[in-house]
Amino acid sequence: MKRLRGIIFFTVCLYGYACAQKTNDVYVDQNGVMRWGKTKQEVQGFGVNYTAPFAHAYRSAKKLNVDLEKAIDDDVYHFARLGFDAYRVHVWDTEISDTVGNLLENEHLRLFDYMLKKMKERGMKFILTPIAYWGNGYPEQEERTPGFSRKYGKDACLTNEDAIEAQENYLFQFLNHVNPYTNVAYKNDPDVVAFEISNEPHHREEPARVTAFIKRMLQSMRRTGCKKPIFYNISHSIHLVDAYYAAGIDGGTFQWYPTGLGAQHELRGNFLPNVDRYTIPFAANPKFKKGPKIVYEFDAADVGRSYIYPAIARSFRAAGIQWATHFAYDPTYLAYANTEYNTHYMNLAYAPQKALSLKLAGEVFHHIPMNKTYGDYPANSSFGPFYVSYEKDLAEMVTDEKFIYTNNTTTNPPSPDKLNEIAGTENSPVVTYEGTGAYFLDRIEGGVWRLEVMPDAVWVDNIFGRNSLKKEVAVVNWRTWPMWINLPDLGDDYSLVSINEGNNYTTKVSGRSFNIRPGTYLLVRKGTVTKVKGNDRWKNITLKEFVAPTTTVKKTYVIHSPRSVWRNGSPMNIQATVVSTKEPESIEVSVYGRGWRPKVIQMKRVSGYHYEATIPADDVVEGFLRYYITVNEADGSRTFPSDINAKPSDWDFYDSRPYEVHILKNVFPLHLFDALQDENRLSRHWLRTSSVVPLADPGDAEVRIVIEKLFSADPENAKGEKIYDYSMRYFCGDKISDRDLSGMKKIIVRGHSLNEGLEKIQLALVTKRGMAYGGILEINTQTGDYALDIGGLKKVKLVTLPRPYPTFLPYFFESNLSEPLNLGDVEVLQISIGPGLSENEVEKKHAVAIESIRLE
Repeated sequence: MKRLRGIIFFTVCLYGYACAQKTNDVYVDQNGVMRWGKTKQEVQGFGVNYTAPFAHAYRSAKKLNVDLEKAIDDDVYHFARLGFDAYRVHVWDTEISDTVGNLLENEHLRLFDYMLKKMKERGMKFILTPIAYWGNGYPEQEERTPGFSRKYGKDACLTNEDAIEAQENYLFQFLNHVNPYTNVAYKNDPDVVAFEISNEPHHREEPARVTAFIKRMLQSMRRTGCKKPIFYNISHSIHLVDAYYAAGIDGGTFQWYPTGLGAQHELRGNFLPNVDRYTIPFAANPKFKKGPKIVYEFDAADVGRSYIYPAIARSFRAAGIQWATHFAYDPTYLAYANTEYNTHYMNLAYAPQKALSLKLAGEVFHHIPMNKTYGDYPANSSFGPFYVSYEKDLAEMVTDEKFIYTNNTTTNPPSPDKLNEIAGTENSPVVTYEGTGAYFLDRIEGGVWRLEVMPDAVWVDNIFGRNSLKKEVAVVNWRTWPMWINLPDLGDDYSLVSINEGNNYTTKVSGRSFNIRPGTYLLVRKGTVTKVKGNDRWKNITLKEFVAPTTTVKKTYVIHSPRSVWRNGSPMNIQATVVSTKEPESIEVSVYGRGWRPKVIQMKRVSGYHYEATIPADDVVEGFLRYYITVNEADGSRTFPSDINAKPSDWDFYDSRPYEVHILKNVFPLHLFDALQDENRLSRHWLRTSSVVPLADPGDAEVRIVIEKLFSADPENAKGEKIYDYSMRYFCGDKISDRDLSGMKKIIVRGHSLNEGLEKIQLALVTKRGMAYGGILEINTQTGDYALDIGGLKKVKLVTLPRPYPTFLPYFFESNLSEPLNLGDVEVLQISIGPGLSENEVEKKHAVAIESIRLE
């Protein structure tokens, strides 16, 4: 009988495999790889999560009087321009179900169906997660939604019988739901690659109960006749991995937040060590090896730079990942405020360099073979046709046909005459442009190119802070800028014609240079006759298409961060980004150094919105250097930092809060960390027992770190390695840049132990290349200075901070470089409790207070 059951099972599997071959439905081969039914090619999908039909994004559209269908159309067009071919979302079941799991045919579901139809038109594929378990409130208050998730909550949904029955009912109805825009049920839609049962379940039960739960979910979905792969999240509670696969799932889903979540400010420093590899502890598990792997969410949260996403994609491919979708693309109507998920930020119009980096990550997925490795950082900064550089804030792809870059680059494409696609910002040997928006160049036919230029994007506030629909954190501006295009296929004096709706801009090309404003254009080589028209379809777009917000700049912005300290008698360069409704007539710096009358210095435009000025050495004298920046426009003057409609020379100028720099003598201690000013930017695991406490001396405070246990078991990784360590990370690069550190001999901690005895602290200086050099200090109960000789620092482990999620990912990064410490390369301070402790000491309570850390 057992043999007969085996034959029947084998026959059913063969039948399912054969059916998949006859259609384009995805199937899983004997090696655990998803393949397309018709071509047998490996599935390689890359794209985004996007949530316009649901929750905060939906409510905000209503508040802002946004046409959601048009908003979806616009964003999906940008997905096409960025090359995304994959979409995933955890559907807010709480908004489209009732308490017993009936599917509600409401506006949320209709918009979702409409969005899928628009994505299908652009060639995108889907992995759908029908159950989110989330309420729909974040970042607002929860609403009284009708769904079972609100009634039971996530924990009860995994164990309560009524909740489980509701989920079975809901999953059955969801897969059977027919999209009215396609007339196809989700279970039969050829563009639905697979389903993931639910979003991030946190199981705490015995393995048999977990297996039984998942089996019931699978059975309700298979009862619909669905033959598509069904996935389950296996990156949570990983000690249950065997229980997950015992239920019969086809594959596992993962996520990656390598820089943590919720910093409330932009994280600074080199995070390529954090994304060096995606290590799965159970990779050798036989069941795991026979199933495909997808990443449903990932982001380098709170990182505003453009270098990192291709490196993340490289690590995913090395781990055997076939599909990855970023979380989450901001609907353009919300991107000015970044309210949906303030720890994330992604949008082509408002964050062009990051968006191009994500485009490059998609190229990685389609060029780099699964399971191929390229060594360790920094050797793996170059891989295949890709290159990433933290120092240059640059990611790029260079092939004969494609040249894509996120920032200024000096790389020469090997065969300019063979190029078919160019995308970038700023300048390269092929394109120079003074604007800050993205541009795209595509060869339509010989001598005919399509040029698309996005408006300028400028971040005017803390993108990752406490945000509101009432607060602009980023703006877009339409300006006309010079552009130069150096393509052999176009030559000199080519013609340029606008083709997008409403664009009447005309310009003349002189040689290879012209002035351009946002829009879509056809560039035609001199003497070339073409039948190409704006209405022509090309790949997954129409040539004349163009989507961008209108100018959102309604006032003048000056983005400038003064230095904290500077050297006496040394000229001081200051830089500012100035954005206004019109180009300023002039920009002045009013410097208060000697005496009460200011010296007025003109700022010069370097490029785009970037201005600079140099304060002469004679005005940089020991004491406090104070200055204002005044923007003079046709309709008046505005003075910053307080944004006052007046000039410092006016009799009624009342601002008393100028920019201020401490001017010190050439030899001085350099403070890397000050508890009062810097504690809120420490990257560390939050502890209820830690605090910042003011001291008796004015302006002094100490951060108190009280650690009851250096190691506590992680419920998501119950069998993980025991690491007795508590570390903190502080980016001090701004304090060190432009400073002469050649005479620094010691690193000094001012603080004390909060325990009765000695405490051991490891201090480490981390360089831009991810190398950490440290030593151990013993601190007693007496407040004082405790010093380490810089010359005695040794190479130590770098802790990947902020801690990544999932928590099973590596705690340490150990560079394989071997080079002496160069203080000029230092940018991060690492403070650790754990290194150097004995087996007995690691089990004890630890408590220290740190007032400051400095170099002398």
